[in-house]
Amino acid sequence: MINGHSIDSNTLRQRIEAMPEDCILFRSDFPEYHAEFVGGTLSELANEGVLTKIAQGIYAKPRKSRFGAVLPTVDKVVQAIATRDNALVLPSGMTALNVLGLSTQVPMNYTYLTTGSERTIKLANCQVTLKRGVPKNFCYETRLVALLVQALRVLKRENIDKDELQTISSLISKEPDKESLKRDVGMMPAWMKRIVKPMLKTE
Repeated sequence: MINGHSIDSNTLRQRIEAMPEDCILFRSDFPEYHAEFVGGTLSELANEGVLTKIAQGIYAKPRKSRFGAVLPTVDKVVQAIATRDNALVLPSGMTALNVLGLSTQVPMNYTYLTTGSERTIKLANCQVTLKRGVPKNFCYETRLVALLVQALRVLKRENIDKDELQTISSLISKEPDKESLKRDVGMMPAWMKRIVKPMLKTE
């Protein structure tokens, strides 16, 4: 929508060019301009190398390095989508294992739970699936326990060995909010709680 003023064709370009590196833009970020004008400007800037189109309607302003352009991480893209949609997101499955360091395998497919709309996004070299998550997945105060619940669910009790236990114990010890951590561990599924609770430091 044009807001009653004639559009200076350079104005939108200047705004985008002034944005910081590593930021993520959506075609819908500029409702004061006609949608076709926005789309055309974004495409031009992508052709010029100022922006990179990473998915339909989603662009990134790459960070320059001596090795070339560096795109934002998958997690940053997903967080930007969640912020735009006013939703919460949480890595799940193998993605949660990878985030916590419980798996060294770099996933080609990323899975997140969301309180927003379900969708699949094809990025340059991977696919991101956002699945609708039940409210209890988002009830934890600490991101660590929310991630642990997702990771342990896919890892399964019988596959947890001393290396995984050591990694989890290290993560628990580094969590700064001990009170919230204690409350969150108390809400974990029973078998997970039996694993994690002994790792809490007792005063």
